[in-house]
Amino acid sequence: MNEDYITISVTINDLNQRIDVFLSKKIEQISRNRIIKLIKENKILFNKKLIDSQSFIIKSIGLIEINIPKPKEYFLKPLKMKLDVLYEDENLILINKEAGIVVHPGAGNYENTLVNGLLHHCKSSLSGIGGVLRPGIVHRIDKMTSGILIAAKDDFTHFELSKQFKNRTIDRKYICITMNSLAKNEGEINENIKRSKINRKKMIVCKSNEGKKAITTYSLLKKFAITKDLNFNFYECKLKTGRTHQIRVHFSYMKTPILGDSTYKRSKSFKNIPEKIETIIKSHFITPKRQALHAKSIGFFHPVKREEMNFESELPLDFKYLLDCLEKQRY
Repeated sequence: MNEDYITISVTINDLNQRIDVFLSKKIEQISRNRIIKLIKENKILFNKKLIDSQSFIIKSIGLIEINIPKPKEYFLKPLKMKLDVLYEDENLILINKEAGIVVHPGAGNYENTLVNGLLHHCKSSLSGIGGVLRPGIVHRIDKMTSGILIAAKDDFTHFELSKQFKNRTIDRKYICITMNSLAKNEGEINENIKRSKINRKKMIVCKSNEGKKAITTYSLLKKFAITKDLNFNFYECKLKTGRTHQIRVHFSYMKTPILGDSTYKRSKSFKNIPEKIETIIKSHFITPKRQALHAKSIGFFHPVKREEMNFESELPLDFKYLLDCLEKQRY
């Protein structure tokens, strides 16, 4: 079978919307451009009738059928890659991603991504909702962030997991090491985020009437006072939303940048750091540009098995080494 099918019920509350707008809101993992492309490829039906225009207005209740072509494997090369598989079944796979690995192909890198590794490991068993370049990818974590990532093997699982992300029912926890400490040992950072107009690769905190809502809760696990004026902090964070670079942006905004984050570091991040600690930070977190941020755990409802599932990954070795060094340098 070369296609998967998604069905969307249209209720009375959904009437008088353009079909491309309606579907892009309903299915977060499919962009509006992707919806338009599927319409042009005659892949979308409403009440068994082909939709041939993206501007089609929904005037009655019914059922929308979307035919999702399977990813064209020949476009991307499967790559034999050492994957740290935490869990796998016929519907999904959980990977503990190393820092330095890009999740999916993009400009300039089409052969050395996690997707290439998944194509080799899972063969043709990956969902197609994300399109040719993102088979199986339900969510992402940054290249230089390590930790747990879910990939779906079929479109039903992908669609249902995407709904959980959208509805914020997936429990995601991260750990990070920062410069300086927040005013409270635990709390919530509630600051909207938008893309910077100056540097399109960066996100920035913005006014409440701009950007997208972003909420990060945090709890201090350990504080390392190195000198009277210098301290490092080990935090656990929980995402209530999942914006691009969210934790990194929030902590930088609060003047507690994450160690090794070359994008969101503040100008005085490494002032007055003892030489031994600076050497370790630069060798493990700066030279390879790896920020001290790790996706520690994830909890979700399995769409097929119909049960709650929770997974946790071990602390990366570079984290352990740095924490041990900070402990020894405490005064």
